[in-house]
Amino acid sequence: MCDQVHFEEDKKEFEALHLVTRKQFGVLLGAGVSMMLPQMANAAAVVESDVTVTTPDGAADCYFVHPANGMAPGVLLWPDIFGLRPAMRQMGKRLAESGYSVLVVNPFYRTKKAPTAEVGAATPIAQVMPMAQSLNETTHMTDAKAFIGWLDGQKAVAKNKKMGTQGYCMGGLIAFRTAAAMPDRVGAVASFHGGGLARDMPNSPHLQAARTKAQFLVAIAANDDARSPNDKVVLRETFEKAKLAAEIEVYTGSAHGWCPPDSGVYNEPLAEKAWGRLLALYGTALG
Repeated sequence: MCDQVHFEEDKKEFEALHLVTRKQFGVLLGAGVSMMLPQMANAAAVVESDVTVTTPDGAADCYFVHPANGMAPGVLLWPDIFGLRPAMRQMGKRLAESGYSVLVVNPFYRTKKAPTAEVGAATPIAQVMPMAQSLNETTHMTDAKAFIGWLDGQKAVAKNKKMGTQGYCMGGLIAFRTAAAMPDRVGAVASFHGGGLARDMPNSPHLQAARTKAQFLVAIAANDDARSPNDKVVLRETFEKAKLAAEIEVYTGSAHGWCPPDSGVYNEPLAEKAWGRLLALYGTALG
């Protein structure tokens, strides 16, 4: 789960460097604008739409984007604690432009339709924390099955290729559980500054994920590693024991939340490095 105190401390530190202010983010996001990701060379033409996915608990509002021509491997993208918003749509679209059919979900659909954060990643954590706390292992699993099932029903999704799933902040944990919920369908899992991956309990996400046959990418923020230095060790040992391919790296100089472009601690060079490793994972595991 995203840590409220530390996340706010990271934002203040970033703002102290005079790189951006909370007010600037508020103005941008209040106007429906997110900071732009770098342009991708040879981007594929894509088709994008707002869709509704039926789950055991209701109707989830989501964003679906895929290459305009042919079929492509499916990817399920779990947002961070701020939920489905322009920045996450932008990230999903960029992935589709790289050759994937991407469903970006609103994990908080039971409580509120997107956008679920008033000013994106500039929203105070206290406003979104109750929605995050309303989710649990059961909702993670049932939602994962519903979303993967919906993707498999789309003509734009290749049925003869494995799917990928990726998550940011709390989404990293849910991505691990997605693989556990659909082990025969998910072939690649990526977590970026994910929280709560390795817990000292039988149903810890890392133990559930280790029972799959997926390949993993775990990108850890430097300050998260400083707070929980043993997590990377536990993850490496667990995946090695399970004989699963796993790239686990602490991104030196990064702060929790460094990947989304609307984040107060967005670090473009390191975000681009993480993006490159994601594409390498999907290129190997999804074909």
